[in-house]
Amino acid sequence: MNQSDLDRTNALLDFIERSPVSFAAVQTAQSMLEAKGFSRLQFQAEWKLVPGGRYYVTRNGSSLIAFVAPENPQPGFMIAASHSDSPCFKLKTDSEVIMFDRYLKLNTEGYGGMIVSSWFDRPLSLAGRAIVKNGAAFDTRVVTFDRDLCLIPNVCIHFNREINNGYKYNKAVDSLPLVSNSKEPGQIKALVAKELNVEPDAIVSMDLFVINRTRGSVFGADDAFFCAPRIDDLQCAYTTLAALLEMDQPKAIPVYALFDNEEVGSETKQGAASTFLFDVLTRVAAHYGRTLSELLPSSLMLSCDNGHALHPNHPELSDAKNAPHLNGGVVIKHNANQRYATDALSEALFAEICNRANVPVQHFSNRSDIAGGGTLGSISNTRVSLKTVDIGLAQLAMHSAVETGGVKDTDYMVRTAKTFYESALNVTGDGAIVLE
Repeated sequence: MNQSDLDRTNALLDFIERSPVSFAAVQTAQSMLEAKGFSRLQFQAEWKLVPGGRYYVTRNGSSLIAFVAPENPQPGFMIAASHSDSPCFKLKTDSEVIMFDRYLKLNTEGYGGMIVSSWFDRPLSLAGRAIVKNGAAFDTRVVTFDRDLCLIPNVCIHFNREINNGYKYNKAVDSLPLVSNSKEPGQIKALVAKELNVEPDAIVSMDLFVINRTRGSVFGADDAFFCAPRIDDLQCAYTTLAALLEMDQPKAIPVYALFDNEEVGSETKQGAASTFLFDVLTRVAAHYGRTLSELLPSSLMLSCDNGHALHPNHPELSDAKNAPHLNGGVVIKHNANQRYATDALSEALFAEICNRANVPVQHFSNRSDIAGGGTLGSISNTRVSLKTVDIGLAQLAMHSAVETGGVKDTDYMVRTAKTFYESALNVTGDGAIVLE
């Protein structure tokens, strides 16, 4: 494996390490954007955009949209959208449970469709946000505990002899983390208050999640693979952001979108089903004296969310023809029932972009008798209708506490997204387009 691929993947692993939950992922993206001269906008204020300006705006602290405002762009947006959230456990409001008058465990519920067994017997911690009240003011503070704080212990095989023959985990019983050997109440709020340097009584509410502390790493005799938590979808979130920051002169208006809550359906004020993207694009279009409906026909969205690689132990689970491999290039995802938004036109445009970036293309479809998941492309199109192609990178063990990807693929996506941001569509008719 060449050094540039390893460097790119190690940068991704650093991004993942700094982004244990969606709130932290947005903070990490903000810091990268601001280091490259992007300025923050507020929805409640007037937007005074300048030619060549670089901007970003957030919603709920867990979704972010960034864009560049070229001086005389071709009419249209080139949008790369990904998501900031991953399956995990969320603490309930009253989360402390005392057992046997000596153990404190956490009352949690599942967020998204996780592989529950993968969370057991590994160092875990907590991250999220706290709402701090100061007089009449409420302030949102992001918190991440950079220490091993809790663990979900398995039942030993002597008490569960059938566990290797299949076991149905009960999230209300089996997966509650052990966090303390004390029966004192209020420990979690006290820990958060100490971390944020505030009094416990100042914290009026919290969104806290159990996070996997495992550090990502490159592995394999040839350093071909890497494993980490949250590859789905932080690999796409990182690569499309890196491409925006490394982009040369754009022809159209490049947009980076990072949505929260994809793993639970996107139907939130900060999800792909919200008005967030519509609101931002409408205001940008107005800056150029245009309506959004005038610019969308010449726009293209990449709905970026990883896809399933052909599994080396279970090839029978994949389609016989449309099954990608790790390190095989960017994946175009297809579904007849439009769980993915790809159609022939968007596929053709994206394949040409990959060709110009000198990046190989793979295709993914589920076996026709196995139902697959969807992603944000088709959902977003119900609010902002434009040509969309669902893409991603091949990975193994999606929704496990630790997932696996290919080292080459990280740079493949950066190169593809960079070429995408630098391109533009010249629409000459319905279904007739020149890619510039």
